[in-house]
Amino acid sequence: MEEILKKVNNVTDLKKLNLKEKEKLAEEIRTLILEIVSKNGGHLASNLGVVELTIALHSVLNTPKDSIIWDVGHQTYVHKILTGRKDKMSTLRQLNGIAGFPKTSESEFDCFNTGHSSTSISVALGMARANKLQNKKERVVAVIGDGALTGGMAQEALNDAGSSNADVTVILNDNEMSISENVGGITYFLSKLRTKKFYTKTNSKLKNMMLKIPGIGKGMVRLTQKLKKGIKQIFIQKMYYEDIGFTYLGPVDGHNIEKLESVLKTSETIKGPVLIHVVTQKGKGYKFAEENPDKFHSTSSFNIETGEPEKKKKDDYSKIFGNKLIELAKKDEKIIAISAAMVTGTGLSEFKKCFPDRIFDVGIAEQHALGMAAGMAKSGLKPIVPIYSSFYQRAYDQVIHDICIQNLPVVMCVDRAGIVGNDGETHQGIFDMSFFSLIPNITIMAPKNFEELEKMLEFAVNLNSPVVIRYPRGGEGEFKFEKCDDIKLGKAEVLKNGEDLTILAIGKMVQRAMEVSNLLLEQGINCEVINTRFLKPIDSYTIETSIKKTKNIITIEDGILHGGLGTSVSELISERRISDVHLKSYGYDDSFVQHGSVDELEKLNGLDAKSIALSVQIMEKLSEL
Repeated sequence: MEEILKKVNNVTDLKKLNLKEKEKLAEEIRTLILEIVSKNGGHLASNLGVVELTIALHSVLNTPKDSIIWDVGHQTYVHKILTGRKDKMSTLRQLNGIAGFPKTSESEFDCFNTGHSSTSISVALGMARANKLQNKKERVVAVIGDGALTGGMAQEALNDAGSSNADVTVILNDNEMSISENVGGITYFLSKLRTKKFYTKTNSKLKNMMLKIPGIGKGMVRLTQKLKKGIKQIFIQKMYYEDIGFTYLGPVDGHNIEKLESVLKTSETIKGPVLIHVVTQKGKGYKFAEENPDKFHSTSSFNIETGEPEKKKKDDYSKIFGNKLIELAKKDEKIIAISAAMVTGTGLSEFKKCFPDRIFDVGIAEQHALGMAAGMAKSGLKPIVPIYSSFYQRAYDQVIHDICIQNLPVVMCVDRAGIVGNDGETHQGIFDMSFFSLIPNITIMAPKNFEELEKMLEFAVNLNSPVVIRYPRGGEGEFKFEKCDDIKLGKAEVLKNGEDLTILAIGKMVQRAMEVSNLLLEQGINCEVINTRFLKPIDSYTIETSIKKTKNIITIEDGILHGGLGTSVSELISERRISDVHLKSYGYDDSFVQHGSVDELEKLNGLDAKSIALSVQIMEKLSEL
């Protein structure tokens, strides 16, 4: 470990350092983060960009009494290093190790769990108002990126905070624009000037003096105010924030610790809401991340020297989806794509190159994305909207009110469905089947492999009603299926006939079902394996026929059990009054799933093939007693 970093085990140690030592510390922290992320994977560019900002925050604030709420939360590696977790960072994003996001159960310095975008200002305002009601003097700071401000929740919170008079500080981490030294220097000076008491007093005195001039006083005041506003708009680009009630400070160089500490100390003297505009560079200090911040936003393990991933990237569901969509769009000009700031992540990069006028990236605004999709569908187009499963939760109202009530042909592609692994609770996609299944007028499908995804997408764009297609992160697995029937609405696919046990599975878990079937066959249990394909409408006839034959059923799904496949099958058995049957469902119970690899988490929750097969064998033995 480097020289200065060895001495810094907590924020108390940090506060003892001089400026030169802090600057050296920033370099050493970047080296440590590079070493860790290159091995464990994680969010690199954003963390390299906030090193100096994080050092300045913990140098000036009295944390953990003062609260820092990190929007999105993936940029907290530096924060964790400085707050007593330095020696555990090698376990970052690993099972039972340090989380990749703030976690209140992990440290008192993590004052609020964050994982989704645009929430920090709301939380910070809530804490600031609570402090005021309880006569507490602690400071509350929200750190939010410029991208997160595209989220409607952030705008709602800004609007409320600006008129609140609450002592809350919002730090806008702007990593898209560069500072012009002249403009930056002048605006920073003006920001400091406006906070001085003599400025306010002088401003009032001049105004009163001019008002006393007969005939022309009021006109002079109005002219002066117009000139003043014009000068502000020239030198201060973010006057919007002052207009809604914030005191605006900045922009300030986000990689200059001295200036950052100075502006943070200045903000402490101001009553009411303050916005500090900090300009940073994503990937700062690592050439490959500076040149390709999107590539290194979230990365798997990589070679530090070359920036290349350690494992060669294979085809995944997102890429297969994107390629198939291009093929379909070439044949049907009504097909358009909508992204919520995830063009690359959802496999739409090539589509954007082929059809630049038929793709709409709306920013981090899932609600708007689905509302707009409804409008486009109502006007005769076929919108395809790929969004990560855990982010689709944010647009639930629009799915119900804007799309499904009117039965509009919007294809909602749920990427990263099921367990995604190391990003933890806020990113696991285990709820989508349950919350979508409650909505009328919706068709829900999940493919067992790439070929089935392609067929489902082709089926969906011609169905002329709301459709959900869910698929996991990564590839299709090693098991090779012998067939892939054409898609028919509500029709399941029988993959294997058997007499002893019916295995019903959906999506990626169909492969698991085949693995379980092979293990049980070695124990003399002959399974019938059914790829349900559809959660809604479910193939009641095929499932009922199999159940009546075997009298023993298990369901396997990569989602929460309540409201998913297991629930649907249980309801079917009850509705059809099928008697003398034994049902066991395998999925995730009523709890949030921590971070760890997908394989580790599936095994921990009893969803690996060996665990399921063993459970079935135990059930068989118990039934014989």
